[in-house]
Amino acid sequence: MLPKVLFLCTGNSARSQMAEGLLRSLAGEHFAIFSAGTEPKGSILPEVQAAMREVGIDISNQWSKSVTEYLGRVHFAHVITVCADAEENCPAVFLNMGSHEHWPFDDPAKSEDGTRLETTRRVRDQIEQRLRLWLTEQGIAPK
Repeated sequence: MLPKVLFLCTGNSARSQMAEGLLRSLAGEHFAIFSAGTEPKGSILPEVQAAMREVGIDISNQWSKSVTEYLGRVHFAHVITVCADAEENCPAVFLNMGSHEHWPFDDPAKSEDGTRLETTRRVRDQIEQRLRLWLTEQGIAPK
């Protein structure tokens, strides 16, 4: 059984969605990968979809979901929060299972419409760099 990884943010509309798609692309055969939000927005930002397509990753099968969908149902080997709000508001049960890391990234949803795609690209690249480092720490060579 593959170890399960959960990426958490507030809205599950940008950062955690990008992390889920990127990890699936870099090392999906090593993990079962999930994302969720403490206050899900219900959809993924169009700029996130576009920025991921630019690097050849299709996340159109992913959707915005609440962390409560996993409460009492799934045990995660790795829980990674990607924003301060999720770090503060995540149910403690998730932060106490497996390994827990906090990787704060800027929120593309909070950038102005005119700069949102640019911000999304920058955050996407930062997440990818952090994931590559994490995979190396796990002894896994990313694709």
